Amino acid sequence: MAFNKISRRLRIKRGIRNKIAGTQEKPRLSIFKSNKGIYAQIIDDSNGHTLTSASSLEEGAKLNIGSCKEVGKKVAEKASAAGISQVVFDRNGYLYHGKVKALAEGAREGGLKF
Repeated sequence: MAFNKISRRLRIKRGIRNKIAGTQEKPRLSIFKSNKGIYAQIIDDSNGHTLTSASSLEEGAKLNIGSCKEVGKKVAEKASAAGISQVVFDRNGYLYHGKVKALAEGAREGGLKF
């Protein structure tokens, strides 16, 4: 089952990435979940650079909805310091609920628009 779940997410991820791309004016907010943490990066795909990033491991908090929301706020704070106000959201093949939704809501509360 794990192989099918992983291949399903990667198939969805390829479809999403064919439709969206980050530019200098509107970079891509990409997320990644693991069993130990959640990571968020703001990426400029035209140059291939990560502009800013945040993760739940920086604070040492447990992986739950509250820590995911804090990661979203932290990445939004770093983005505003870098002069970024609008992004394209890349859920990376994950379903938009739970931790992914909490991170997105935290980023919106922090001032990012997507």
